[in-house]
Amino acid sequence: MLANQVSVLDIMLASLELRGARIQRMSLMNKDSLEMTPDDHTLIAETAARMARATAGVVVVHGTDRLAVSGDRIVELVGTPASPIVFTGAMRPYELRATDALQNLTEALLAVQILPAGVYVAMHNQVLKFPGVTKDKTLGTFVKASP
Repeated sequence: MLANQVSVLDIMLASLELRGARIQRMSLMNKDSLEMTPDDHTLIAETAARMARATAGVVVVHGTDRLAVSGDRIVELVGTPASPIVFTGAMRPYELRATDALQNLTEALLAVQILPAGVYVAMHNQVLKFPGVTKDKTLGTFVKASP
């Protein structure tokens, strides 16, 4: 099992040139998303919605196995947030050589600056809007569910 012993998010953020971006980092939990409870998803949704009222945008770094549950929970609880909330994560964790973590974080940081208010996931050169986003384990990415 892979676990974040050191904050890889801080390492990734330090490696980026983020001119003009003001980052306010908040840690809610550090657990495998498969172990998340409904209360955990609600905590993420309520916190992200509160931060969206106080800032120009929110990026949520989340485990990919249950990311869609948290995205849907925000839509269920608040509808459209005051500013964009963009989820991201990594299908291949930062600790691995062929990780997608840094690319996905960079995409989310850009997306949150240019998207209108709503709840999204930004990964693998695409942005998808909630609700209706699911993880496709075969493709190894997120997709929009067919209506």
